[in-house]
Amino acid sequence: MRRIFIFSLFVLSILLTTTACQQGTSGEETDSSGHHDHATENVAEGQTSAKPLSPRTNAMANIGAAHVHINYSSPSVRGRTIWGGLVAFDQVWVTGAHSATSIDFNKDVSINNQTIPAGTYGFFTIPGKEEWTLILNKNYKQHLADDYSQAEDLLRLQVVPEQLPEIMEALTYEVQPLAEEDNKGIISVMWEYKKVSFEVEVL
Repeated sequence: MRRIFIFSLFVLSILLTTTACQQGTSGEETDSSGHHDHATENVAEGQTSAKPLSPRTNAMANIGAAHVHINYSSPSVRGRTIWGGLVAFDQVWVTGAHSATSIDFNKDVSINNQTIPAGTYGFFTIPGKEEWTLILNKNYKQHLADDYSQAEDLLRLQVVPEQLPEIMEALTYEVQPLAEEDNKGIISVMWEYKKVSFEVEVL
């Protein structure tokens, strides 16, 4: 009788262990050896994933009577070689990450003595070792420069980049009105040790 009782307890413990394991695997992934992936389990329990490496952000300001609004993705240096490495020289660059950087003017402006009608434009650059080309393109709804077409350029402007005294870890745009002239301002983009800028005049 005692042997039967011990045997019954043994069988019951096996059944309970098997059932528990089956219940545990219903919400978990297993690797090729059948071990539970507890990293997957933690995400399922409500842990959030890491922050995006190139978060979408904005830069904006009023220049005179005009509102300038820039929407862009902001990658970080993270110890990488940027110019001539992550960003190739002499190739069209989205000047950010992911979707194209867009610049919106709610009034007509002038850039390099060229009239830019009120509207939203894609902002691209062609970084060079000594000189950059800044581009306003009619198509701002595109991923990276995948659909970029020079035929849709509204403006091309050659500028010489400045050297920043300290590293700018995250790519950053700035819109700054000029205090001495109510209808003029400067748009700048800075990353790593480089800065490029252009002047905007509100018409």
